[in-house]
Amino acid sequence: PGTVAGMGGTMISDSALAREFWAHGRAAACPIYDMHGHMGAWHSIYFPRPDAPDMVRTMDECGVRLLVFSHHLALFAPDIGNRASIEAVRRYPDRLRAYCVINPNHPEQAEADLAVFESHRDVFIGFKFLSDYHRVPLSDEGYRPALAYADQRGLPVLMHTWAGSPFDGAAEVRKVAERYGNCRFLLGHSIHDDWQAAIALAREFPQLYLELTAVFDDRGSLEALCGEAGSDRLLFGTDLPWFDPHHAVGALLSAHITDDDRHNICHRNAEKLLAGLL
Repeated sequence: PGTVAGMGGTMISDSALAREFWAHGRAAACPIYDMHGHMGAWHSIYFPRPDAPDMVRTMDECGVRLLVFSHHLALFAPDIGNRASIEAVRRYPDRLRAYCVINPNHPEQAEADLAVFESHRDVFIGFKFLSDYHRVPLSDEGYRPALAYADQRGLPVLMHTWAGSPFDGAAEVRKVAERYGNCRFLLGHSIHDDWQAAIALAREFPQLYLELTAVFDDRGSLEALCGEAGSDRLLFGTDLPWFDPHHAVGALLSAHITDDDRHNICHRNAEKLLAGLL
């Protein structure tokens, strides 16, 4: 696609899809599915819009049709657990879905959440693992019940992944991808900074998707992932409310990729992944 000069001489895309976003802040033919969000306040940091009503307002501003998230309380307050996610989704059932958080440090709670998963299918589309923070490797036995459950049903599993991590780096991802061929693994942050490992895994395992939260901050990485793994394996994500989707959309529109790639990333891949789950 051609380019036009932006602020400070920066070159931005002048494709048909980009022009619609620049003019209207969204594109009717290109809804966005944000496959990696959070919700709620966080210690020691200020979020201007951390709760469901304001997050939905942010989504409205840039054409995000659906956000799939895990509440901070689900991640770090096991006494509250996934209840906060359930309440938010049932308040905004047309705009939100949640991942059921599994924390292997609290096996009784994880077992209880798994036991009632089916009765909350209006809320949950799959599972969320945060191994780097919970300090438990992806291959640990504590994740096995949820992985077996997801594998049997072909459910998505969003995993935080990061370069060099002993908990969720490329080696740990490979272990679970080899064992569970029917899970739809979403590599949160695409093993950030180890792009070639992420590409290699996506090529080898067809059930694996690369999720783009924090990828947008690294110039050239999106083009590499599109060109070598394929845009049909990439998913839009922001970590909202940590990052604003306006930034992610701007980075996506400014990248040297095609509008067909952008459609894949924004909605086509997510629509296929979520088929039958909404």
